[in-house]
Amino acid sequence: MPREATSDTLVTSYNDSAAVEKLFRAYPGQIAAIIIEPAAANMGLVPPLPGFLEKLRDLCDGYGALLIFDEVMTGFRVALEGMQGRLGIRPDLTCLGKIIGGGLPVGAYGGRRDIMQLVAPLGPVYQAGTLSGNPLAMAAGIATLQELRRPGRYEELEHKGQLLENGIERVLHEEGGAVQFVRVGAIFCLFFTAEHVIDYASAKTADTQRFARFFWSMLKQGVYLPPSQFEGCFISLALEDEMIEETVEAVSVALRESV
Repeated sequence: MPREATSDTLVTSYNDSAAVEKLFRAYPGQIAAIIIEPAAANMGLVPPLPGFLEKLRDLCDGYGALLIFDEVMTGFRVALEGMQGRLGIRPDLTCLGKIIGGGLPVGAYGGRRDIMQLVAPLGPVYQAGTLSGNPLAMAAGIATLQELRRPGRYEELEHKGQLLENGIERVLHEEGGAVQFVRVGAIFCLFFTAEHVIDYASAKTADTQRFARFFWSMLKQGVYLPPSQFEGCFISLALEDEMIEETVEAVSVALRESV
């Protein structure tokens, strides 16, 4: 990565709109854009606090900057319109990943018409790549979108997510200990910490050694989770309710074995 890419980037804590506003005041007219995951899913799963993303939208409008949502993780997993549709906040640009290719390698971006018209062939910005428009990925993506557009699909997905949440929350209440469950749509995470996780600093208080023991216990029972405390987990429409109940029971066993 070029040094300029990092030296020209300002970083602040997730869910801290006051810190973001402070940066805008410190660098008036110099901040081009805010790039953010609308629900942070690369440090476990950290949802936005009420009003956080709305404040970022207001700051970008007030200071003439773009609001860019990285929905590589949240796109189509939390709603057909992603987190922006779920919360009713429209970014200026959106980035999406392999979810739009049915899991095959592909990436895409889109946004406001006046911005997109700057991209060739209409504008001077040229963009191309090996994964752009791959026929297999596009066919899989179209099939996936057709399936997700069927009536009741997201209601069904939410039902499965709620079933999992209810079961795991019940187990956590019964087992006790410093563990918390977080879910947004089809994405969820277990944090092994008593601290309320709202940013990377609080996520780092999690007991990663206990998570490792929990992971291996779950794997032994046939449930394969991402092998890191700081990754989100996904459910899908393919999961039957009985499978979710089996997963909840596996969590109960793994919590006891991981202590």
